Amino acid sequence: MFSILFGLTSALTWGAADFIGGLASRKTAAYLVVLYAEAFGLLLLLAALPFANAAIPPWPNLLMALSAGGLASLGLLILYYAMASGQMSVATPVSALLAAVLPVVLGLFTDGLPGAAKLSGFLLAFAAIWMIAQESGDKPQLERLSDLSLPLFSGICFGIYFIVLHRASQETLLWPMIAARAGGALALLVYALYKRGSWRMERPLWPYIVSNGTLDIGGNAFYILAGQAGRLDIAAVISSLYPGATVILAALVLKENINLTQKSGVLAALTAIALMTL
Repeated sequence: MFSILFGLTSALTWGAADFIGGLASRKTAAYLVVLYAEAFGLLLLLAALPFANAAIPPWPNLLMALSAGGLASLGLLILYYAMASGQMSVATPVSALLAAVLPVVLGLFTDGLPGAAKLSGFLLAFAAIWMIAQESGDKPQLERLSDLSLPLFSGICFGIYFIVLHRASQETLLWPMIAARAGGALALLVYALYKRGSWRMERPLWPYIVSNGTLDIGGNAFYILAGQAGRLDIAAVISSLYPGATVILAALVLKENINLTQKSGVLAALTAIALMTL
């Protein structure tokens, strides 16, 4: 029960973080949003370190967390680009599906063949991706499917992140999060230097950055706690319910409209993730 509770809390905070990050990415460069949010989150974690009395884990675990953080930042950057150029309620569930599937696939080798519910979840997930790709108008089907390439690649990054961070954080919480955040900030810093663009962030956007960074830290912390309390695939899949929060916020705040097939696809995606937890 603790694993499920922590996983759902992670999903809620990550979903809210993605919504806020997506909004900010519509107003400025997505890589700046992710970079400054990563840096702010790192400062929060470092500020908490003197009060945590956390043991330093073995250096291989820190290296795993560092590399996982870089990969997660890449996935988040790709997701925010997709969200900024399209509808949040479509890009986020597709990314979450891949993030949930990869840990379950790993479970095939570590825990054996899943039950009928998880297998049903896989089939429903593929159907959901097809339905979400159905846009209104006369746009060719192949072009519609190609629009999902960014969310799909983002989901692969998140899925690997789930697996590696889980393995790196079995003994402690804070240090793996610091290493992952440092890896993410470093990767984004390199990208920002490569872009050679402006580093300026408009003052009205800073509340978005602070909120996004804080919520993302919370999502990571609760995901790690879920993994420590239970199985990797359960923690990853339940945490991947975060599109639910993003979709609700997009509907309430942005009044986004999607067609009936896409709505069915979003519902099927969330149902598929839920089935994989059984």
